[in-house]
Amino acid sequence: MGCCSSASSAAQSSKREWKPLEDRSCTDIPWLLLFILFCIGMGFICGFSVATGAAARLVSGYDSYGNICGQKNAKLEAIPNSGMDHTHRKYVFFLDPCNLDLINRKIKSVALCVAACPRQELKTLSDVQKFAEINGSALCSYNLKPSEYTTSSKASVLCPKLPVPASAPIPFFHRCAPVNISCYAKFAEALITFVSDNSVLHRLISGVMTSKEIILGLCLLSLVLSMILMVIIRYISRILVWILTILLILGSLGGTGVLWWLYAKQRKSPKEAVIPEQLQVAEDNLRALLIYAISATVFTVILFLIMLVMRKRVALTIALFHVAGKVFIHLPLLVFQPFWTFFALVLFWVYWIMTLLFLGTTGSAVQNDQGFVEFRVSGPLQYMWWYHVVGLIWISEFILACQQMTVAGAVVTYYFTRDKRNLPFTPILASVNRLIRYHLGTVAKGSFIITLVKIPRMILMYIHSQLKGKENACARCVLKSCICCLWCLEKCLNYLNQNAYTATAINSTNFCTSAKDAFVILVENALRVAAINTVGDFMLFLGKVLIVCSTGLAGIMLLNYQQDYTVWVLPLIIVCLFAFLVAHCFLSIYEMVVDVLFLCFAIDTKYNDGSPGREFYMDKVLMEFVENSRKAMKEAGKGGVADARELKPMVGGDEEVAALQEFHFHFLSLSLFTDCTSSGEAFVICVTQDVLLFLFVCLPITWMAEFLSQLRPPSVKVS
Repeated sequence: MGCCSSASSAAQSSKREWKPLEDRSCTDIPWLLLFILFCIGMGFICGFSVATGAAARLVSGYDSYGNICGQKNAKLEAIPNSGMDHTHRKYVFFLDPCNLDLINRKIKSVALCVAACPRQELKTLSDVQKFAEINGSALCSYNLKPSEYTTSSKASVLCPKLPVPASAPIPFFHRCAPVNISCYAKFAEALITFVSDNSVLHRLISGVMTSKEIILGLCLLSLVLSMILMVIIRYISRILVWILTILLILGSLGGTGVLWWLYAKQRKSPKEAVIPEQLQVAEDNLRALLIYAISATVFTVILFLIMLVMRKRVALTIALFHVAGKVFIHLPLLVFQPFWTFFALVLFWVYWIMTLLFLGTTGSAVQNDQGFVEFRVSGPLQYMWWYHVVGLIWISEFILACQQMTVAGAVVTYYFTRDKRNLPFTPILASVNRLIRYHLGTVAKGSFIITLVKIPRMILMYIHSQLKGKENACARCVLKSCICCLWCLEKCLNYLNQNAYTATAINSTNFCTSAKDAFVILVENALRVAAINTVGDFMLFLGKVLIVCSTGLAGIMLLNYQQDYTVWVLPLIIVCLFAFLVAHCFLSIYEMVVDVLFLCFAIDTKYNDGSPGREFYMDKVLMEFVENSRKAMKEAGKGGVADARELKPMVGGDEEVAALQEFHFHFLSLSLFTDCTSSGEAFVICVTQDVLLFLFVCLPITWMAEFLSQLRPPSVKVS
């Protein structure tokens, strides 16, 4: 299937000429058949769960005796209270809805079918009895009549836990869910085990509920900022880098200054004006502002150092961003690619969750130790859960890989079309057509490889979470090391897969051949990868940081002037996470375009030299940058006439080493300045720490960079 071949075939493939967009053939057909069989298995699981009656139990709900609410039921053998007529009892009511068992994934409470959910809080059994008489909805066990609620000695066991919280039916699922925030706080206390102070958790949830309008508005703001940034990238890509750099510097300085100003303002504000109940919240906000201010200061200093080192590489990023901007002008539908991918993922996740819920209610009725009914699947069918989980990972990765292949195909079509007027009417749809007709097997194989790495990592993470606090230090270190190694392997394979999809889009080869060809190209252009790809990704990361910082700063200002005293931590975390996710979804497409353009550029310079019959495909702007780089090297005396005819890597090894040395110099200067501000034992400790860090981290990295610069592959001659 492409991975195993003889030495002669490998030699032939290495000598094979690349013919972009000329030949199309189906790739990795066996893997496509395997993926189709796997999807048929997923469909069988869904059909089995629906056919065994799980749909009715899921939608309508059932009580603790196996009776489905809203219909007549058949009698279950040896199970009391089963076979009841619940035609007029359409809702499931839990006697203790806030008692959650996370280990067994269920509510530890008796469930009953009732005619109506209590819309108001019921504080006493008399209120429960009155509710049953007025609404005809008995909230106690079936064995207890409403007239006996206040007189029976068993009422405390057979009736709901007092006070009964106000509840409302969940749409489409007929369950009575509490509407009180305190009940949700108890759920969160079970989920967030590291919070020991329940009052802190209650204040966090109260802060989120009080600031929900602000959170929603800030999330919409992050979406608008991401769209604006995409428009800027499309139309003014030449000055984008400088705009991002200046805005980020001003934003970092302004955000840091505002945080310190707010901290000083709240610290000087009189505490007598705050009521005692809100004093703890005010102290938490003051402490949070101090942490934010210190973190922002450290982040700003590190960012300035990185900017100082990267300033010489800005021209390189401008040239590549300009070409990427032209791609978005010719392929405007690329901007909407995240929406289609997200829509496809949401549809699949909804299907997966619904099937999972169906699976949770399939099987035969079994009486548990408490005498209540549970539905369990026995035999080989009980392993359908594992199959379903693997399907979640593989098909999700398949959808993401389809996006990568679609973007790669469209950008490859743009790059290797000499006359842009001959581009297809919709290159995106043409790329989707090629994907469906020829390359679904390649996408299935690449996504399966990621799945093979992700599943062991998730299993190790689950084991680590289950053994938390029980394992020794050695076992904890081994588990974390394995998880970290698998995570790094997954990221490397993701990057290689993306370049393999680009090679497949160019030459229509199977996955393993494309991955090998792409890997060879990347190794031969290792310094270009560092200079073009990394710097481009870094600038896009600055765009993400700009959106997050802008949204976070707006959130701080809005929450600061909000009248209610609420804890800011959780609302700000929610807003910043959503802002980063939105920015990542949009800018990741631009990142893909940059990566695809780089691989096309590397292939173009390797197999073409500009002579008649072997003309370059690259854009004029990129070619002008290459020519300017060669002229600059000649003027600097780094080469003669022979060097002028050589297409060198855009950042040499000497430049890399010089940049590292420059970064180390500024880092050491800043460290010594910080040490001088301390006194006594702290000064000795800080100086010792900085010297050890410089000797055992900075210098070895510089020596390694010098060694790698000597291993730089030979350059490609251009006639």
